[in-house]
Amino acid sequence: MAIRMEGTPNPNAMKFTSDKMIFEGTKSYSLMPGDTSEYDILNELMTIEGVDNVFGYQNFITVNKHFDVEWEQLSPHVIEMIEKHGY
Repeated sequence: MAIRMEGTPNPNAMKFTSDKMIFEGTKSYSLMPGDTSEYDILNELMTIEGVDNVFGYQNFITVNKHFDVEWEQLSPHVIEMIEKHGY
């Protein structure tokens, strides 16, 4: 299992892709501050300091960070959380 991290056109957003399906079906899931989801992985990602919002679809999660946080500091925590959930 390996999480692939890819940049997006938005420098504050990073796409984290898994080899496994995270969200079945064709529905996407988006969480903003104060929201909760039926998916613990999204709720827990929102608790990481520096995460602003998350978007999940099938085998990937896009994480948006606060502008004053660096990916070098944030991405290891995001990857650890995703792997903790078995993806």
